Amino acid sequence: MKGLTKRTGSAAALAVLLALLAGCGGENEELQGWMEQQRRQTKPNVTPLSPPPKFDPQPYSSSQGVEPFSPQKLSVALKMEAREPNALLGAELNRRREPLEAYPLDSMTMVGSVARDGRPVALLKVDNLLYQVRPGDYLGQNYGRITQITETQVVLREIVQDAAGEWIERAATLQLQEKAR
Repeated sequence: MKGLTKRTGSAAALAVLLALLAGCGGENEELQGWMEQQRRQTKPNVTPLSPPPKFDPQPYSSSQGVEPFSPQKLSVALKMEAREPNALLGAELNRRREPLEAYPLDSMTMVGSVARDGRPVALLKVDNLLYQVRPGDYLGQNYGRITQITETQVVLREIVQDAAGEWIERAATLQLQEKAR
């Protein structure tokens, strides 16, 4: 009798499971039908793009003026720039170069700072030699002039060429390097 009850319980559970699955199948068909109906009823509403405006090329009418793309105009401008350097660079070219201008900035390290007669002095190490520099001194290969010295850094302005070939000023700094222990 015990075995019979166990079998009937299993059969009942199986019957309930099959009934649930059958119920889902009907819902799925109903859902598919609704989706098909919605597809048929929905009309896409896409606004057409407007055509691009017609391009009418205009001839260059200023023939009495200078042609902007003339190679002669470019060569004249380059010769003028070579003869008359930029105002920023002109003053730098006419002065005597200082010893630390022979070294790039990344080869210099600031190892300390002191005050002499109330003026700040930075200590820079270059090629295992120690140099003292003050505001107004030049260093680096980009016409760098020291504008400020603090306990932790040397601030300078450099004159460099930008991507267009123009000479511009930019700020650079040398930070105090602490010795690793």
